[in-house]
Amino acid sequence: MTAAPGQSATRDTAQDDVLAVAREQVLERGTGLTEQQVLAVLTLGDDRLTELLALAHEVRMRWCGPEVEVEGIISLKTGGCPEDCHFCSQSGRFPTPVRSAWLDIPGLVKAARQTKETGATEFCIVAAVRGPDRRLLDQVRAGVKAIRADGNDIQIACSLGMLSREQVGELVEMGVHRYNHNLETARSHFPQVVTTHSWEERWETLRMVAEAGMEVCCGGIVGMGETVAQRAEFAVQLAELNPHEVPMNFLIPQPGTPYEDYETIEGKDALRVVAAFRLAMPRTMLRFAGGRELTLGDLGAEQGMLGGVNAIIVGNYLTNLGRPATKDLEMLSGLKMPIKALSDTL
Repeated sequence: MTAAPGQSATRDTAQDDVLAVAREQVLERGTGLTEQQVLAVLTLGDDRLTELLALAHEVRMRWCGPEVEVEGIISLKTGGCPEDCHFCSQSGRFPTPVRSAWLDIPGLVKAARQTKETGATEFCIVAAVRGPDRRLLDQVRAGVKAIRADGNDIQIACSLGMLSREQVGELVEMGVHRYNHNLETARSHFPQVVTTHSWEERWETLRMVAEAGMEVCCGGIVGMGETVAQRAEFAVQLAELNPHEVPMNFLIPQPGTPYEDYETIEGKDALRVVAAFRLAMPRTMLRFAGGRELTLGDLGAEQGMLGGVNAIIVGNYLTNLGRPATKDLEMLSGLKMPIKALSDTL
């Protein structure tokens, strides 16, 4: 029978063999696992977790190298979003404590400067919107210009919701080099998470971003009621996009949202997901993002960095506190993982 996550039940032959197959297929040839193979990895027992994480780390080192990309994020427009993403405290449809607010340009410049001072090479400007209107795009343009006028050469990314082809072109012209737009979860589970827009609408934005030459950053949130099979489905759907970066988030139940009473997933299951995603996408940057502190804690975060992760968001998230940047930088130093230099990203 197949062992459930977190259990050490009797394993079948396919499970006994999946890591051996992955070693030849992923580590040696650089070919990501199929959906069924990812599912087999996700249902490995706890007794094979150490072996799984070690293999995922080998794959990361073989196909991505030892460097870690460090990123900071800032919310330009917070709250008041018209969409009903059930996990999000910034939705205007739910009675959450978050209220709508805009960050001014001096505040944006200061945040970019502080991010650069941590050693980060990436600064992502985020807005809680369905998609950008004229005011928001003008604010982003002014913000990018002011950051550059401040002498800051940090790479600038944006996450502004769904885009039109014209808006994609504007961001390229501004010098935005990477666009984040998460698919959030597997296509089959998406209608249970969001009802005000479709998974396909998000996919179309990502397709246009890739066609325009911007780097694609696309991930999601684990722990929103999806099945283990849907986690495997999600991994291969992301792999089909061939994204430059996949942010790995774990649900932080937010007061006032439909998911406020959801339990966080167990640390071992989170580590299984990280390793499985690495084996599905051997060349992709996997970034630790929201919820890792709650799900994994300090030790688990280190295990994740040694289990396939090669990028990290430092400091706070959009509406949740993260660990102090100094703690993450100390962790990377202790693991002897060099921070990717800005010159290597240009």
